[in-house]
Amino acid sequence: MKKIKLIINNDLKKNDKEKFFIKKELQCILNLYAKMVSNGSWKDYSFSTGVKEVSFDVYQRASEKPVLRITKNLRPNYFNEKYFIKDKDGKVIKKSESLNLLINRTSWNKLRLIK
Repeated sequence: MKKIKLIINNDLKKNDKEKFFIKKELQCILNLYAKMVSNGSWKDYSFSTGVKEVSFDVYQRASEKPVLRITKNLRPNYFNEKYFIKDKDGKVIKKSESLNLLINRTSWNKLRLIK
C-alpha cells in the first residue's frame, strides 16, 4: 500500500501564478513593442522562461539572437532587482522594482541596437 501524505497550506500554487508576466505587465510590454515596431526598430519577439526568470526577447531579424531582453526576475535578492533590461550578451542595462517605471524611464530612441 502506498503512503499518502496530507499537505496543508501548500505554497506551490502561489508560485505557479508568478511564473509568467501578469496581464498588466504583458500589456505594458506589448504597447512598447507596438510603438517600436511602428518606428521600424524592432522586428520580432519571443518569450523565454526559466526557473529564475521570464523574459520578453526582442529581435532585429527573426534569424538572429535577441538584441534586447525585458526580464522579470522570479527570485529577486533586492527590491530593485525585480525587472531588468539586458543586452544580447546578458549585461544588465537597467533595473527597477516596477516594470512601468523601467519602460517609461528608458529612452528607447537613444538605445541603439548593435548588430
